[in-house]
Amino acid sequence: MSWPEGIEARPIDKADAEAWAELLAAREKVDQEGENYGADDLIEELDDPHLDAAHDTIGLWADGRMVAYGKVQATVTVVDVDRVRTEGTVHPEWRRRGLGTTLMRWLIRRAGEVHTAKHPDAAGEVTSGTISTNAGADRLLRNFGFEETRYFFDMKRPLDQPVPEVALADGFRLEAFDPSIDEALRLTHNEVFRDHWGSTPRDAESWKVWNTGARSFRGGSSYVVLDGETIAAYVLGYEWDADTEVTGIRELYIGQVGTRRAYRGRGLARAALAKVLAEAVQAGYQRSGLGVDADNPTGALGLYESLGYSVHGKWVTYRLPL
Repeated sequence: MSWPEGIEARPIDKADAEAWAELLAAREKVDQEGENYGADDLIEELDDPHLDAAHDTIGLWADGRMVAYGKVQATVTVVDVDRVRTEGTVHPEWRRRGLGTTLMRWLIRRAGEVHTAKHPDAAGEVTSGTISTNAGADRLLRNFGFEETRYFFDMKRPLDQPVPEVALADGFRLEAFDPSIDEALRLTHNEVFRDHWGSTPRDAESWKVWNTGARSFRGGSSYVVLDGETIAAYVLGYEWDADTEVTGIRELYIGQVGTRRAYRGRGLARAALAKVLAEAVQAGYQRSGLGVDADNPTGALGLYESLGYSVHGKWVTYRLPL
């Protein structure tokens, strides 16, 4: 790629984590996406066994600081379409200089290379997401031919409001997460999300990195509903220290909620989530958050609204066919 004069481009490694975190903090002040990252969070991302950081990340540097970054995330398996996810940003002080356009060209090119190398026989597309209020990102993506394809709601619930008591159906029991059920939980999650847009099965390594082995995972704030020894439903909670540091609010983020198909319609996820919220209040959390697909086939939006969550923002996923 031909980068603007004065720009050094190189892959991101763990030694760059502090500079990367500073770039993301500068973005958040302007774009107000509600996401904050510490250096340790970013190092954890680089530990993803399926991320080839040497080829699939890029940091752009000027005057000794990171002024932009890009990242391409390949899928391990393909369900319907090989969706190669991309992300990136330009420091607010460096915007409107053509840097974002050049970075997007790099992301699209690299996504095409990844698709050709990993899943050449499947239909492929580049995807990218942004908060709906980011007009600049929307304009950039549309200029490259991207189109809106999916919408997600960011939902919040203050925990100073009473949590409703929800009785668990007879024959089931609620238990806090225990590492001994981790593999069964992974397989349950893969089954539950088999019909969700954009979801692909998690293998054991990526499950550890992004889910129950993540620094943000809170096992004590995660519950499963059991039918005998079978996991029927589950709710997994997370907490990001960087968010608390910036906002001053302890938020328990609900990362995954699911019910096996054979157990749907019995209110199991509702009972588990109500339990998690009640425990969060006792643990000193001030708020709960979660994200939901606007077209979720299980009616999750209605479930969350019934438990006091409301829409706080909207995210848009864009696609560009390869």
